[in-house]
Amino acid sequence: MKRCRFTVLLLMLVFGLSLTAMSQNDRFDPASLHVTWELLDNHHQQSNSYLSSLTLINNGDQTLPAEGWSLYMNNLAGEDRTSNFYIERVNGDLNRLYPTAFFEGLEPGDSVSVRVISPGSVLNISGAPIGLYWVWDSNTEEGLPIGSYKVKPVNDPDVLNRGPQDQVPVATPEVVFERNKDIPNLNEADLPKVFPTPVEYSTFNGTFALNSDVIIDYLPEFENEARYLSGEMARILGDSLAMSTDSRGGQGRKILLRRAETEPEGYRLSIRPRTVTISASDSAGIFYGIQSLKTAIPPEAWTADQPSVAVPAMEVSDHPRFGFRAFMQDVSRNFRSKEQILKTLDLMSLYKLNVFHFHFNDDEGWRIEIPGLPELTEVGSRRAHTLTNEEHLQPSHGSGPNSNYPGSGYYTTEDFIEILEYATERHIRVIPEIETPGHARAAIKSMDARYRRLMEQGQVEEAPRYLLRDLRDRSEYRSVQGWDDNVIDVSLPSTYRFLGKVIDELQAMYKEAGAPLDRIHMGGDEVPNGVWELSPSVIRFVRDNPEVESVGGLWSYFFKRVNNMLKERGLSLYGWEEIGMKEALWGGESHHVADTAFAKEDVQVDVWNNVMGSGAEDLAYRLANAGYKVVLSGVSNFYFDLAYVKAFPEPGLYWGGFNSLDKPFSFIPYNYYKNAKTDLLGRPLAADHFNDMVRLSEEGRENIVGIQSLLWAEKLINDERQEYMLTPKLLAMAERAWAPKPEWAEGDWSSENENQYNEAWSQFLNSAAKRELPRLDNYAGGFAYRIPTPGAVVQDSMVHANVQMPGFVIRYTTDGSEPTAESTKYTEPFALPEETVVKMRVFNHAGRAGRPITIE
Repeated sequence: MKRCRFTVLLLMLVFGLSLTAMSQNDRFDPASLHVTWELLDNHHQQSNSYLSSLTLINNGDQTLPAEGWSLYMNNLAGEDRTSNFYIERVNGDLNRLYPTAFFEGLEPGDSVSVRVISPGSVLNISGAPIGLYWVWDSNTEEGLPIGSYKVKPVNDPDVLNRGPQDQVPVATPEVVFERNKDIPNLNEADLPKVFPTPVEYSTFNGTFALNSDVIIDYLPEFENEARYLSGEMARILGDSLAMSTDSRGGQGRKILLRRAETEPEGYRLSIRPRTVTISASDSAGIFYGIQSLKTAIPPEAWTADQPSVAVPAMEVSDHPRFGFRAFMQDVSRNFRSKEQILKTLDLMSLYKLNVFHFHFNDDEGWRIEIPGLPELTEVGSRRAHTLTNEEHLQPSHGSGPNSNYPGSGYYTTEDFIEILEYATERHIRVIPEIETPGHARAAIKSMDARYRRLMEQGQVEEAPRYLLRDLRDRSEYRSVQGWDDNVIDVSLPSTYRFLGKVIDELQAMYKEAGAPLDRIHMGGDEVPNGVWELSPSVIRFVRDNPEVESVGGLWSYFFKRVNNMLKERGLSLYGWEEIGMKEALWGGESHHVADTAFAKEDVQVDVWNNVMGSGAEDLAYRLANAGYKVVLSGVSNFYFDLAYVKAFPEPGLYWGGFNSLDKPFSFIPYNYYKNAKTDLLGRPLAADHFNDMVRLSEEGRENIVGIQSLLWAEKLINDERQEYMLTPKLLAMAERAWAPKPEWAEGDWSSENENQYNEAWSQFLNSAAKRELPRLDNYAGGFAYRIPTPGAVVQDSMVHANVQMPGFVIRYTTDGSEPTAESTKYTEPFALPEETVVKMRVFNHAGRAGRPITIE
């Protein structure tokens, strides 16, 4: 009997295993799922919403089941109008799509479309869903890649229209042609050989033969600069130049590094057939003289090792307009490797920028190793599929289900020290930003993980030492980026222990690197309504501290305390514009005004909100007049993550408008109202729009310390995209930050100013196209800068074309194929044959092409 039972059990076990194997083999494979997304309407039913279609196609041999699965993705929030699927927000920009009871599954070869109505608008490919992956309900801890995903192009410009109020034109070939029509092709020999534009510049007959026989003769105080120059010349000549401090030695050709009385960071550069002399009163001036010497060298010299390079004779006397010339790099939303950061520092130094604002932490990632707080990088630097965010953070910005670059990554202490040393050698100050109290989700989740680890180890007293939230807090809020758990609790003593620990460790790294650190950026932007209101710690704190009258008073309390923490360490406070604001009532209405008391504390602010037409355009001037040190960081001119133009294939954000190359170039720092013409939606600004806005006082003018360009990383999906968004816009920003006030910015804006501006703009474009961008093809390994699309119109059956960058080549085909470097070169208008598709692309001097256009 026992044997019989055993046999039956054995048969049942074998049969069950075979059924399991069969069910596993028959299970739908997510790798056979193909998904497409298409934008259908940007002004759906005359509302501020858009309609799109997400189509699921079963390319496999098994049925896609009617239930038991979810499709996760970033960037698609809204409601499915087909009733087949639910779409719910997980957190941040992560959403989950899963079937309703109405969905019947999908047979092999079949497809189903999800019609989604979402708030807002999508104007280019960066607004499409991204980072799609599959999760089974039976194994919710594992995210699986799908087979493929494609965004369908939008060929109808009307689809990109946001309604009657939207007057920003789509950058069709015709629109681009009109924008380019007045750009002349200037003779390269007539272009300045130094960039950015120096204060004084003159040329002479003759050249200096730069080869490996040249000696760098330097004063001992300029040894670091001499060593740098020797290494830079090795990039051109293949060998570094010999260095000497014996000014009497030899009669050969020399580069002399000498002392002279100049403005701070200023220099004099003299290039003669036998001698190059760079003189300055400080080492920074010598360094910038070296950069000018490098831009005087013909750009093709960086293509390959040269036996000798002829450098034209000239005299330059120069100094910067602003002492604070900054670039901010966000590495939290998408990480950039150490090597990419060093490459960016090379670019900055070439164009004489001297501040690297390092945005290393935010909601989506913490990127610098902090000794003693390992969870910051073990948890806070990694993104992958998770339902708990306990071991790592959830996917954001298309990072997908696995911990891959650029969603994940961090700098070790050794990496960061190397970055600091590299920047310091190039006279670039690195200012770290510790985002507080909002935008802090990565830090919060990391310190939660530390708490859990120590509690499991029985270290009950140590566990909460660096907690950044009250574990009993039930406050409800939603940040601008969609997070409901990203704000530090500023009532907790542990918050200040955490900040003190991080600041101390950063200071130690700066000290080891020999890098200057006088300010730390402490964030301070975009704290949403609703935070702290249901925190027991906050409620108790407000009750026990009469000077904090309400939850709203915690903002000022926090930054006053942080300011004191920094001062105790010999540092000054730096932050976003919000740290200089307070709430006030005028006529019964709430307004944000400058907090004048805080301005006396040597606080520096980045003012980003100059969105034209918003009514807040004067904020930078109000804060400067109130006594704050202001860095002009306006979204309308210097947010380089904004798309260049309105066109569906063009990547980048657009919430603050579009940031074409002319936006940073045309900026007038002390009166940017002067040449502002349109608002966020392209509508002409009223003649009296700026009449009641604050102007800079004389004292306020002194408080404008500089200009900053910024590159947020939500859409920087790889290093090439970073370089595309950064260049050539950085050249235009460098011109405004360094060069003297241009003639076209003088006086009230008139037709004469317009003509002067157009001349300067044309010279800048010619210099960029014929000297600086060809240099960047190879400099520091080469940069994937944006190559513009051609402009084109059809007139009397003839195709006319032009290009923004004179000297770049337009090539075309008439058979519908993509133009290559061997395709026909456009030299003059040509006939458009009937029923022919013409495709055109712009090629740079190295043969790399931009995005193609089609003419039918």
